[in-house]
This record gives sequence, C-alpha cells and structure tokens, in this order.
Amino acid sequence: MSMIELERRDPPGAARAAMMLQRAHWAAETFARYDRTRVVRILDAVAEAAEAHAERYAEEAVAETGMGVVEHKVLKNRMLSRGLWDHYRDHDFVSPRIDHDAKILELPRPAGVIFALTPVTNPVATVYFKVMLALMTRNAIVVSPHPGAKHVCADAVRMLSDAAVRAGAPDGCIQIVEEPSIPLIEALMTDPTTDVVVATGGGAVVRAAYRSGNPALGVGPGNVPSFVDATADIAAAARHIIDSKSFDHSILCTNESVVIVEEEVADQLERELRKHGGHIVDASEVEQVREHLFPNGHMRLDLIGKSALELAEAAQLKVPANTRVLIAPFSLVVPEEPLAHEKLFPLLGLVRVPNTRAGISAAQAMLRITGAGHSASIHSRSARTIMAYGAAVKVLRVSVNVGNSLGSAGALTNLSPTMTIGTGFYGRSSVGENLEPRHLINLMRVAYNADASVPFDDFTGLEPWVLEAAATPIAAPVEHAPAAPETDLLREEIRKVILEELKELTRQ
Repeated sequence: MSMIELERRDPPGAARAAMMLQRAHWAAETFARYDRTRVVRILDAVAEAAEAHAERYAEEAVAETGMGVVEHKVLKNRMLSRGLWDHYRDHDFVSPRIDHDAKILELPRPAGVIFALTPVTNPVATVYFKVMLALMTRNAIVVSPHPGAKHVCADAVRMLSDAAVRAGAPDGCIQIVEEPSIPLIEALMTDPTTDVVVATGGGAVVRAAYRSGNPALGVGPGNVPSFVDATADIAAAARHIIDSKSFDHSILCTNESVVIVEEEVADQLERELRKHGGHIVDASEVEQVREHLFPNGHMRLDLIGKSALELAEAAQLKVPANTRVLIAPFSLVVPEEPLAHEKLFPLLGLVRVPNTRAGISAAQAMLRITGAGHSASIHSRSARTIMAYGAAVKVLRVSVNVGNSLGSAGALTNLSPTMTIGTGFYGRSSVGENLEPRHLINLMRVAYNADASVPFDDFTGLEPWVLEAAATPIAAPVEHAPAAPETDLLREEIRKVILEELKELTRQ
C-alpha cells in the first residue's frame, strides 16, 4: 500500500480519535446498565459541582473569548446545571415503562457515544447542557469545544468528569478534545464508533455534522422578528425587548433581530425604548452603522458579543453612557439590507408598518432571508393576532409578551430549557423542538399479541439487562458492524466535504 493510500485511510488525528472513542464506548456499555438510583446520585453530584463553579467559569469564558457579560453567563451556567436538573429530576429516562392497556413494555436505550460540538458564543453553558443531558440518558460524551474557548471548556469538562466519576459514573463517560483541530474533529465526527453528533455552532459546522455519515442533531441560525402591535402593553414590551437584546451582549441566537411595530404606537415604543437604554440612531447615522458594522454587507465577527458602547465606537457614533442597545430604523425587509439579518451584538433593527397584516408580512420576509424554523416573538393582547402570527411565521417557537433571548430558550417560559434550538423541516434540522434528554434515547418496544385472550406478563420489579436466575448483567448491545467497501468510499467523499466546511469553525 502506498503512502498516499495510508494517508487517505488514516487521516491526521484518527489514532487519537479512535482511542478516545473506544474509551467512551466502553464507558457507554457500562453506563447503559445503571439503574435510576445510580443515575440520580451522579446527577446530584454533577449539578452541585457545576453550580458551584458557575461564577468562575463565567469570568473565565469572558476573559478567554472577549464576548458577553459575566453576570449573564453566571445566570446561564446556573440555569443549565442545577436549574436543568431541577426541571428534569422527576423525569425518568432509565427505567422500564409498562403500558398494560396496550400490552407494551418499553425499554429506554441510550444512543451510546455522543460527539458534541460547542460554540464560542455560549461555551460553558452549552458544555453544561450537553453533559447533563448525556448523564440523564446514560450516554457517554466527547466534547469538542470551539478553539476560541478551548481552555475554559477543557477545565469545565474535567471538573464535570471528576464529579461524575467520584459519584460512581464509569471513567471515560465524559471526555474533552483539549486541542481541537480540523483533522481531529473530522476523525471523531465520521468514526463509526460515534453514535450521534450533537452540533451547536455555525452553519458550516452543522452541515458537516449532517454529512458525517453518522446520525446528527443540529440546529439552524436565528433571525428573530419581534412584532409589537397596537394592543400591546408598550412600556412592558420596550422593557422586555431591551433587557433581552442586551442580555449577554446579544450573544444568544434567540435574541431579537428586528422590532416590527405598528405605526399607531411606534412613537410611543421609541420613547419607551429610550427610557430603558435604547439609543435610536438618526437617518444620517444608519449608513454609518451599515458601513462600519457590516462591511461588504457582512456582520463583523470581531464585534460579536461586544457592548452597545463598543459598537457605537466602532461605528463612530456618540451615544449616552447608559446605552444598552443601538436601534437602527430601516424601511424595507430585503436580503440586501444587512439590518434585516441576524445580529449577534446589541444592535436592533426597527421597522414601522401600517397594520397587523403588514407586520406579519415583514416578519415572514425576515424569515425568508434567514432564521426559518428558529423563533419569533410578539407583544400583543389580542389572542386573534397572536394566533394569526404563530400560524403565519415559519418558526417552531413564538414567545409572547416576554424577551425572546430567554423566552425561546425556556428560562422565562415553560418551553424546555435548552442551549440547542431545533429548527425542524423549515430550517433543515433533524429536531424541531428545544433539544431535550428524550432526543438522546430510543425506546425499544416489546409488543404483545393484541388479542385479549393472550395474557400480558407482569414485569413489576424486574430490572432490564439482568437474568434473575444467574444474576449476571447483560450489556445493552452497542454494535458497530464493519463498514462495507462502498460505505468506506462514501465516508471518504463525506470527509472531503467536511474538511472544507470545518474550515469555517476556526473563523466563527
């Protein structure tokens, strides 16, 4: 075999990736036999440890990435550790489920080995979230952080792993790629030992996950329209919008991108936005915003997660010292207008419309540009308008009378708390909900003859994977069949595509 063939069959990083994944595979096989009592004990310990380090990691994340607000990251870290576990503590993703009426026994089956990609924008909160979900479902997880947040993420994952192992989790069930590189990520993503890829990050990363040849759960970009109609509580709407848009310097993909307001209440809304720290730039300054914050029509990546004052300085604007959000009015929601696109910094577009129908049309136009399937918000006291808006906009979550940054993420609503927003068919995503633990298990169903004369057995008190007579655990099989020759060829083609798309990983 030639050296070229060896390089093609064993890309850089493959050997290291194989060792990490094999260790995770062994841990996953052991973890799959744990009962709920052991799983709860592990999660109690990990949630406590994660919450205890929430403030330290928030500070370190801001220091390493240069993005966001420490206090807001503390809130997210706590929400995705103790808060997440409190939310799911009474849910059971481990024990057998028995439906006597249907004569069906359901056994939760973990995916096995999760390969998790995490973003630079919300590094530790996303690590907490994905590790907690993996533990709830008895999966092993290998975390690959964005290179721009690798140090804080590596430390956080080591801390979570230590806490889990001390509480009885199998060693190797939580691992970190300490030095992420394109070849190593590509090798981990495409390896047959990886059972599912969970990707949160830029569009190229998610596309690469879907093309890896392994099952993948990924999300699409946001571009949130926020419609304020004439019936809304305008003072409350303005407060919610500014609080949401300024939260963590607008780093969450659920942040409002454009406020669409009915002309009848537009002046009032602008006054209220100013009261809460919104600075509305005048018509002559809007072009400065476009020129300096969106050179060549593209959002400046070096300004992501920066404050409104830093944005103003970059745009050569003079603004009050208490400015929390820059607001730039514009008239047409068209693809050529950069202000109509997603903005991961505290700059908010503002569009006036004559009526509700025009407001809904403007929101639809925004989502045709980008953000399909993601989220939208509305401030209204009209049930008819709220329902019409929800039916018309092509998203899978609409928050009502609340800031969308935390509303669609499940912190200020009763949606599932998450750091991974599924965009479904609209956004070409494999999941259409906020990512939950149940997405990381399959239910194996034992279905009896439906004939009433055939009895259904009593499974009460029985534990899966254990034969009572021998008291010998039976491992839940996690098999990986050898790849067929044509599968090898397909993987090589996929790798070529992934290597191109992952180049974007280090630029975002």
